[in-house]
Amino acid sequence: MSGHSKWANIKRKKARMDAQRGKVFTRLAREIIVAARLGGGDPEANPRLKAAIQRAKEANIPNENIQRAIQRGVGETGGAGYEEVFYEGYGPGGVAIMLRILTDNRNRTASEIRYLFSRNGGNLGEAGCVSWMFARKGLIIVDREEFSDEDALLLAALEAGAEDVKTEKDSFEIITSVEEFEKVKDTVLAQGIPVVEAQITMVPASTVKMSEGQAEQLMRLIEALEDHDDVQEVYANFEIED
Repeated sequence: MSGHSKWANIKRKKARMDAQRGKVFTRLAREIIVAARLGGGDPEANPRLKAAIQRAKEANIPNENIQRAIQRGVGETGGAGYEEVFYEGYGPGGVAIMLRILTDNRNRTASEIRYLFSRNGGNLGEAGCVSWMFARKGLIIVDREEFSDEDALLLAALEAGAEDVKTEKDSFEIITSVEEFEKVKDTVLAQGIPVVEAQITMVPASTVKMSEGQAEQLMRLIEALEDHDDVQEVYANFEIED
């Protein structure tokens, strides 16, 4: 998600996910299955699979589970087939929301997602209604409590090919193109700069400021969507002051 502090949102999401380890395992396994099906089972030749495996290892998913998911993806074992779809809509205050979903039943998922939007002050829209507001980018987060040398970070990131470096209250956010993401991440790590989060995500071109009441309703919608088993990622263009 995009908000006043990307790292604050990530930490909030991580805390919630830590309390739902089973769902985390299921979602990451689905991502590995789809990545392997689309790009093959060799992570060195399949960047999406490589990233999915790294996320799975960070979540302490056992290696045998990872291998089983890869085998399902390339068709060596049976199991449900998942497809990737994107749903778009609006939340309270006109916030644009995009969902990346992996589902084995598109009709069921669409019905459930539409219900979650309507129940929490939003509405599910047509394909393309908000996607034009987002661009696919690489995002690398550095916690300022762990690394505070802004000049060193700027130099390393921009020389490696980063598009932008944003300084937030508690983090640095490095924005890259998808093509330069791995290079910039590896360069930053090689400089001894600790990275707390690195992912390909959807970055909004602009944000919508939320009032306190709108923010509470929006967060209920966001959390309901994140809790749905088929939802892999939630992207939104809200801005909430501390």
